[in-house]
Amino acid sequence: MDLIFAMAPQGGDAGGGSMISTLVMFGAIFAIFYFMIIRPQQKKAKEREAMLGELKKGDKVVTSGGLHGIVSGLDEKTCLIDVGGNVKMKFDRTAIANIVKPKES
Repeated sequence: MDLIFAMAPQGGDAGGGSMISTLVMFGAIFAIFYFMIIRPQQKKAKEREAMLGELKKGDKVVTSGGLHGIVSGLDEKTCLIDVGGNVKMKFDRTAIANIVKPKES
């Protein structure tokens, strides 16, 4: 208990050192948020943009709604997906969750 009282600031002295330590703490918190939250999200967004950019006709895809199909046509913002039985549906490119890679045996 004596240690806690010894660490408490003494009254009457409004030193500038506490302001610097507060700024250092805010800087440290920002750095933690940047490396733990912001940077991984930016990396994931870049990977997604690259995946959508290399989308081509004939790729097997899964949409964000869970629909499986094969890309049969591409536009700048949309793609035509063949879901089987001569049924083709038009989706936004952003609706594509991932490209299914064939399994290697």
